[in-house]
Amino acid sequence: MSLFITSLNSGSNGNCYYIGNDQEAVLVDAGISCRETEKRMTRLGLSMKKVKAIFISHEHIDHIRGVTVLAKKYQLPVYITQATMTHGGLALDPLLVMSFNPYEPVTIGTLTVTAFPKFHDASEPHSFIVAGNAVTIGVFTDIGAPCEHVIRHFQQCHAAFLEANYDEEMLDKGRYPYYLKNRIRGGKGHLSNTQALEIFNQHRPAFMSLLLLSHLSQDNNNPDLVQALFDEHANGTGIVVASRHRETAVYRITATNSGEMPAAMPLSTATAEVPPGKLF
Repeated sequence: MSLFITSLNSGSNGNCYYIGNDQEAVLVDAGISCRETEKRMTRLGLSMKKVKAIFISHEHIDHIRGVTVLAKKYQLPVYITQATMTHGGLALDPLLVMSFNPYEPVTIGTLTVTAFPKFHDASEPHSFIVAGNAVTIGVFTDIGAPCEHVIRHFQQCHAAFLEANYDEEMLDKGRYPYYLKNRIRGGKGHLSNTQALEIFNQHRPAFMSLLLLSHLSQDNNNPDLVQALFDEHANGTGIVVASRHRETAVYRITATNSGEMPAAMPLSTATAEVPPGKLF
């Protein structure tokens, strides 16, 4: 009873997350090029033939850059709101455009994908949980504040991609202009390391086996800093920092029976970002 997950890229230069089982998979966001998506999946031993749909969270370019070419080449349905498509200026084949509504599950084979609203400076921003084989995976990035929607869904997850965008001190002392600093930390921008850690510490379910820290700022965060911060509070949950330059390993996320330890096993270590021992 497993799902397989990987971050193909995570950051302001592009976001793309793969979640699937033995038969089918979905991509949440398509913010890197079609060619780069294919290259990274090939290195991980993943096949585009298993990808059955793309779900788009919002219209910012780092989430939609590759969607038009990917959808056309592989004839993939794209689940997207009309406002997101309009504000993103996307010219998708109308036959491939599928709408979704918050809290209404979409069935993709044996997977179900459920969207819910979030705080972000976009037209109709959503986050997603993907469920199948008794496993639930959450994708929680581009979140301005840890609202009740985020918390409620985080509490359901066996594994999650959780934004840890910036360190407060680095942002405050950094080179960004004042208006941009306020956009990032103003409630509709991004989660800080402290906010992400609070979600993790206060709302992590006992069965969460893996947390992938996502969408780190290149200028206002440090992977080693955030890794150390979360490792200190891991308590048996594997902590992986998703890179803005390359894919992570593929992880098998397994549902367990009551009383058993949760499992998150790296199946592919193409990028060797985290030693397997970090997961146990």
